[in-house]
Amino acid sequence: MLNIKNPDDMKTLAACLNKVVEDGYFENFKVTEEGLQSLETGKIYHPDQIHIVDFFRFEGASDPSDSAILYVIETTDGAKGSLTDAYGMYADPDIDKFIKEVENITKKEATVVDH
Repeated sequence: MLNIKNPDDMKTLAACLNKVVEDGYFENFKVTEEGLQSLETGKIYHPDQIHIVDFFRFEGASDPSDSAILYVIETTDGAKGSLTDAYGMYADPDIDKFIKEVENITKKEATVVDH
């Protein structure tokens, strides 16, 4: 979990990325056809191996193409890092699809635990 003491420190993507790294989320991820890939190790993760710890949206003040979303991620093998995407109409459909798969798995797991 992120250690956020001052929410004002999380207002920009750059500041948020700095905080995420400071809290130990060093790896950078990207979505590929095979799954979520660590740019540091090259390892591929599937949706059931991902936990989204937190996410932050950033609105472009004057240009919608400046909008972004930062996902803070932990994997089942302990890798911790982040994935950044554009937000809104400029979002990468592959990232959106992958994140929805992760969310659907998380929802199913929560339902199983609740019964």
